[in-house]
Amino acid sequence: MTDGAYLKFALYLLFATALTGCQVGGSVVSEREGYFTWVDEQGRVRYSPIVGAAGPGAGESSEEVVAGESGEPGGGFAFNSQQPRTGEQAARGEETEYTLENYPDAEQLEKDGYIRPGQPQPYFTWRDAEGNVRVSYYRPDTRTDRQKGLVEPPARITEASVYLAGNGQAASGPAPGYDPDAFAILGIEPAAGDFLARFSATCCESLDIRNRESWQSGREFGVTISESSNVHSFLTGTSPYLLVALPEADKVGSLVMRLRSYARNGVFVPSLVFLDQQMAPIRIVTDLVMDFQPENWRRRGYLEAWIPAFPVRGERWMVVFTRDEDLRGQTVIETRAGPKKIPHVRQGEIAVMQVED
Repeated sequence: MTDGAYLKFALYLLFATALTGCQVGGSVVSEREGYFTWVDEQGRVRYSPIVGAAGPGAGESSEEVVAGESGEPGGGFAFNSQQPRTGEQAARGEETEYTLENYPDAEQLEKDGYIRPGQPQPYFTWRDAEGNVRVSYYRPDTRTDRQKGLVEPPARITEASVYLAGNGQAASGPAPGYDPDAFAILGIEPAAGDFLARFSATCCESLDIRNRESWQSGREFGVTISESSNVHSFLTGTSPYLLVALPEADKVGSLVMRLRSYARNGVFVPSLVFLDQQMAPIRIVTDLVMDFQPENWRRRGYLEAWIPAFPVRGERWMVVFTRDEDLRGQTVIETRAGPKKIPHVRQGEIAVMQVED
């Protein structure tokens, strides 16, 4: 072959190679099965064989293709030999076999975002306003939605004294030598069923249902107990009261409500009695251990309680009232100036909201 013919053949071969592009096994790498595309820390597009993948090219030698700005292999692209994965792990100092001595602690691994010692920190690539490819490293956030504040925690039911219907023994005649003041002398509280029976003797068929408050689901609604509110003589003392209609049982079987009593020249300390359709007491809730939230620049301070209700068990009405015992007490809070006493009053503003079904 003459020099001229050899030169023509070399030019033809170079031209054919340029037309076909940088290919592996006769096809563009990005279009072949068994390869995946990724971006390295410098923002360069790379193509690597998938280890163990079936299909064309699966049995060929492992190689890594580096792409340029166009995103496809072309002029100036290099083929770099790729070490086996175990070699990469060894180069990074990553453990490939775990024993009882080097096995990572699960809780610590979770705090570290499941990044094992020696592993590179995850990163993502992005383009700035000038079109430059940049790399940002990040630590995976392994907190749950509840820990992130995206999900409300379950309601914590407020501690209280609860009296239920039917949980006391049937009344019987007094025993010989019975002293009606014996319980008071010894400081023993009467049985829950006895208290509810005695409470029911003074409540609640005569309550005025015309001035009731309707239940409002999905939002907080406020009611006011004022000097013009209805008053009733309960077993625990004469008190203004508020009557609230609970949701129908076929709509809401049970619920948890958040009850807030706002402080203004004192605070109203609530007790609750739940009535059936015939206005007979089913459950009484008193001595609520309520948390006080101090006032700030946008709202007043308030007492807060989380209380369940059970329409499915026949609870149709809720009565909010206060006791003489509570009126004699006071709420003491800590402020920057020292302890502050908040008196208990007969009137107040109440806010109710259903928080859980």
